[in-house]
Amino acid sequence: MATLQLTDDQVIELAGQLPADKQQSLLERLVQRVWPRWAELSEYGQERARTVATQRGFNWEAMTEIERETFIDKVVHED
Repeated sequence: MATLQLTDDQVIELAGQLPADKQQSLLERLVQRVWPRWAELSEYGQERARTVATQRGFNWEAMTEIERETFIDKVVHED
C-alpha cells in the first residue's frame, strides 16, 4: 500500500475543506486523544445543561445554538 506524504499545513488545509459536521467530528476525535478528561467534562457539562433546561421548561434538543448560548448566559449570570 502506498503512503501519501503530506505536510502539516496540507493536512490542515484538507481538514478545512471537510463539511462542518465532519470538522466537528474530527475535532472531537482529536480532543479525545489529546485531552480525554476535557472530553469527559464537556460531556458532563452538556448533560447538566440539558437537565437545567428541562427543569426550567425548555427543550435543549429543540433549541438553536444561539438559543442555547443565550440560555446558558442567563443561567450563569443569575443573581
